[in-house]
Order: sequence, then C-alpha cells, then structure tokens
Amino acid sequence: MSLCGRRVTLPVITPIVLQKRVIKVYSEDETSRALEVPSDITARDLCQLLILKNHYVDDHSWTLFEHLTCLGLERIIEDHEMVIEVQSKWGIEEGNRFSFRKNYAKYEFFKNPMNFFPEHLVSSNEIGGTMSHSQILQEPRHLQLFSEFSSSDIYMSLTGRKIPGVPGSYGFCFKPHKGGGARDLKQLYADSEQSRTCWVTAIRLLKYGMQLYQNYMQPCQAIHSSQPWFHHKISREEAHQLILQQGLVDGVFLVRDSQSNPKTFVLSLNHGLKIKHFQIVPLEEEGKLFYTLDDGHTRFSDLIQLVEFYQLNKGILPCKLKHYCARIAL
Repeated sequence: MSLCGRRVTLPVITPIVLQKRVIKVYSEDETSRALEVPSDITARDLCQLLILKNHYVDDHSWTLFEHLTCLGLERIIEDHEMVIEVQSKWGIEEGNRFSFRKNYAKYEFFKNPMNFFPEHLVSSNEIGGTMSHSQILQEPRHLQLFSEFSSSDIYMSLTGRKIPGVPGSYGFCFKPHKGGGARDLKQLYADSEQSRTCWVTAIRLLKYGMQLYQNYMQPCQAIHSSQPWFHHKISREEAHQLILQQGLVDGVFLVRDSQSNPKTFVLSLNHGLKIKHFQIVPLEEEGKLFYTLDDGHTRFSDLIQLVEFYQLNKGILPCKLKHYCARIAL
C-alpha cells in the first residue's frame, strides 16, 4: 500500500484590524490632545467627546475646523463629516491639523437668515482668475460653473493671510478633494467680512442642503450611543429581561430609547427586587436642548452627564445608579 501526499491550499486568513485611529486636535491656546477614536467618528461625535473629556459646558457652539497650515486656509468641518476621511486627504508633510473652538455663527443663519443673505453679493467679473463684488449673481448656484461643489470644499483665508493672486483681504476659495497645492485652488474674494461670510454660508447651504438643517436640529445624542449602559431600540420587556438575567441587585440600570415617544429616553432601574422605568424628557430653552428626570428641576446637556449625576446622587430615584447592565459579545 502506498501513501500519496496531497497539497492542500488553505484559505487566506485576514487578520482582525481594530478600527481605531489616533488623531491630534489643537485648541486656541496651541495646546493639543491626542485621542484614539473609531474610524467612523463624525465631527459632532468628536466635539462631544472633547466636551466630555474637558468638562466643558455644551452650548452647541463647539466646532471642529480643518486648518491647512501651508496654504493659510481654514474651514468648518460639518457635524456629519467623517473626521478620518477628512484627514485621509492630507499629505504627510503638509502640517495640516484639526482645531477645536467655539463658533457661535455656525448655525446662526437658521435663526437670523436675513442677516446672511443681502440682495446682491458677487458678480462674474473675472480679474486674473478671481471674482469681485458687484450686482450680477443673485445666488451661489452660478458658482457651480466655476467649481464643482461635490468634489471640492470651501475654505476661508486666515486673518492677515492673503491668497496669492487675490486682490483683497477677504479671500475664500474652492479646493478640490484630489488637488494638492495652491495651483489647484479656485480663488474668490469679497469686499467685506460680511460679504465673505454671506457667500461661504450660501455655498455651504447649497452644497449640503437639508443635511445642514438636520445637523442644526439634531440633538447631540451621538456620544451616549457608545456607552455600555445605553441600549438603542429595545422594548420594555427586553430591558426587563436583561436586568433579570444580570441580577436583581439595587442600582442595576440601563438607558434605552422610548418606544412610545421617539424623542425621549427611558431609565430602567432595579430597586427592592422591582424594576422601575423613569422617562428622560428633552427640554428646549432659548434654543438649547436639555434632558431631565424631574420636570426640569435638574437638567443636563446630554445623557452622559445625567447618568454621572445619578451615580453620585440619588435625587428623585429610589437609589443611586450603581451597576450598568450591558450586553457583552464574546
């Protein structure tokens, strides 16, 4: 009897790669902080994370900026944009960076639109590849003939920095995603800061449309979704069963979406061998959103602050929050 050897080709094993990236964010005083973040983190999520880590008050004005150091340009990174995707467009030696600071005007145009859109803004009179201020164009849609919005971003020149070739101090420009240097910029200028702000605002609205309004209206809820105590769309019965499985000990809790009211949340808490459910209600006051368990007597800008408070204080609850109830994937 003879034995025949056979060559067996094993399938290629793809290693598991942790989807985490390290980014550095600068503040106004030039200090920086390195953060390990998920690869799909949005600008809104990152702002919320920085607010939480630095114990800032969230007044919905904190903004992430993209700063192109070599070109002297800067732009708002919209709340829905993927931060790692923005970073992936940078060259290794360009020295670009993220900046984190307040910007009260980010969504001001939704509150006071007449302050941002005067009747006449920019004309098509070309001067050496740039456009000047006059009375021809009535809306930025015409600028799509000048640059393709979907494949470029709008930047403002930094204070005290002139864009080369632009005959004015209030420069702004389109930078294509695939382009690298100053030669690829589509340059414009305005004759005042107000005019420049109007045009940049109008272009942001035209490029992103309803998405910007959704960013403005959307409560800052994203950060709590990554917390181990938060369970997205589970029912009252599922929450009950999950707490039962992990033990009827005083202070075992979880937070979930409300099924009866999509704008509210529910705190499910065990005390005295009974599971009780408390509604977390959103309140809006002077354009700011808060969350409360006690009809507004104690209010919090996000769910993380609410949970942390009741971990230290029982307040209206029968006991403090002690042990979060989590689903663990093996």
